Amino acid sequence: MNGPSSDRTLASESAGGTAAKLLGIYLNDHLAGATAGTERAAHLARATRGSALGRAVAPVAAEIREDRAALLGIMRDLDVPVRRYKVWAGWAAERAGRLKSNGRLVRRSPLSTLLELEALRMAVEGKAAGWQTLRRLTATDDRLDPGLLDNLLERARRQQDTVEEWRVRQADTALRTADRSTASPAP
Repeated sequence: MNGPSSDRTLASESAGGTAAKLLGIYLNDHLAGATAGTERAAHLARATRGSALGRAVAPVAAEIREDRAALLGIMRDLDVPVRRYKVWAGWAAERAGRLKSNGRLVRRSPLSTLLELEALRMAVEGKAAGWQTLRRLTATDDRLDPGLLDNLLERARRQQDTVEEWRVRQADTALRTADRSTASPAP
């Protein structure tokens, strides 16, 4: 006989199924972002190789690649299937992002590096938000490792600090206006 208790069971199973579906969408969206972020970081590290910026960004790029692998591991632990079309979309979006006008046709502009650092900063911030969300879910899902998520969050914060430091430096270099003390006074 279907009574009130079986209705509640069906409602909770339905809500759990919806939550699992939404979590799968959420994690696959983050995987698309992680794919784009991994590609962006690797491209920036290659483009700046041999410079102080390149030496600072190369380890961050390696960590971002490891973070993407950690996300795949978390998805595996949660039985969330990878949606390949979202991974492809993240890859394609990053490639399309390289086709922006930078004031130069053939070689890199200082503006290119600034915009790439800003895109990387947003990617790391988005990743940190995802780790924070998953960390909160450890209270109700024992498949998630709180220690791992704490480490990933701390690493994302260090990455944010590094990227922001170099973003500010690059903004100063790329967008510096003429020194006002040598500029002619306005009429």
